[in-house]
Amino acid sequence: MGKMIETKEEKNIYLSNFARFEKDVSANGHSWIHRLRKSAIKRFAEIGFPTTRNEEWKFTNVAPIAKMPFKSLAASETALTWDRLRRSAFPIDKSHRLVFVDGFYAPELSSLRPLPDGVRLVNLAAVLDAHAEWVEPHLAHHAKYQEQPFTALNTAFIRDGAFLSVPNGKMIEEPIELLFVATKAGEGSATHPRNLIVMGRDSQATLVESYLSLEEEVYFTNAVTEIVLGENSAIDHYKLQRESDEAFHVATTQIHQTRSSRFASHYVSLGGSLVRNEVNAVLDAEGCECTLNGLYLASEQQHVDNHTVIDHAKPHCTSHELYKGILDGKAHGVFNGKIFVRQDAQKTDAKQTNQTLLLSDSAVINTKPQLEIYADDVKCTHGATIGQLQDEALFYLRSRGLGPEAARNLLIFAFANDIIDRIKIESIRTELEELLLEARHLPQDDKALEAR
Repeated sequence: MGKMIETKEEKNIYLSNFARFEKDVSANGHSWIHRLRKSAIKRFAEIGFPTTRNEEWKFTNVAPIAKMPFKSLAASETALTWDRLRRSAFPIDKSHRLVFVDGFYAPELSSLRPLPDGVRLVNLAAVLDAHAEWVEPHLAHHAKYQEQPFTALNTAFIRDGAFLSVPNGKMIEEPIELLFVATKAGEGSATHPRNLIVMGRDSQATLVESYLSLEEEVYFTNAVTEIVLGENSAIDHYKLQRESDEAFHVATTQIHQTRSSRFASHYVSLGGSLVRNEVNAVLDAEGCECTLNGLYLASEQQHVDNHTVIDHAKPHCTSHELYKGILDGKAHGVFNGKIFVRQDAQKTDAKQTNQTLLLSDSAVINTKPQLEIYADDVKCTHGATIGQLQDEALFYLRSRGLGPEAARNLLIFAFANDIIDRIKIESIRTELEELLLEARHLPQDDKALEAR
């Protein structure tokens, strides 16, 4: 991709949007949130959109996002029903569900079951209006908008999202489901969901963060989720992205871990024209465990960029990372994963692997696994593999009576199953298994399959 030349007009689109947005929300909330928004938009005005001259964005050109005059929508009533929505969402049998439609909380589509005493699960806009002190200690303290332009943009437009606070010693048995739905895509809309998750000492929860669309149109989702884990707490985090193939999706998940906490992430990307998913974890005390699993599927002209950083800041911590990509057509995948081990982080045990399956000669992957180590008593490994479906394996399955499509899908499933099998929510795991085996994820070229 060529270098992006940013113009003043491109930034001015968002500066003008911010002026209208700030006027709209100025009557609500506390002064500190207004100062935060203004500080973030000022920083965005200074740094602008990233270009391919930036090493962290070398293979991802965001010019299509910068040049599109996306606009933030005003809150409005929706005719969407849960019966319509659940046909498109990943199935979860029982959950505590918050639904956001075009960036705004939709209570009529949400379902809040009884929660343990002291647990707070509420939309962020309501908290900012009435109880800003609940979020002020953590909001924007972990996801650094000073360094990341899209995080700065999200922080400037903070309005709604989810806030979850789990007190010390509490366990939430049923999943927390955050469902973000785009319905007004034809209007060229931009949404900036902001989520804050705070886990107390010895607490546990499962969080499912889903993004989907009901129309195949162009829109922009720019999301930030901050997750703070107290001592000996644990969270299983699922991020499921199944948006329009014309949509732009940029998201940052920022994790801060304290002593003996356990974080596990399972990321699945199935849609989007241009997708950039960042996961940054700071292991900031001894005994932390961090697991990052990812599966991304792309075809046609899709571009999917996965960027991860695991920062081992303290000793005696463990991290495991496995990302797998399946690319067809002229899809372009990017994986840039870094394990950073600080000087005092002795006894670090870290492993990182990226594997990519190319289903066509035109698909491209740029993979860059990295280790940056400043300690001397560590166990760290990293690696990347790139391959195609083997003719011998296809021939073997064909000789056993499978058709070309079924044989191909079975091999794709076998490649992806190592990730899918780690998903603990049975209904999500079953949906993904069916999606792969029935080839609902990628278009089929029957002639090419017959030739093989």
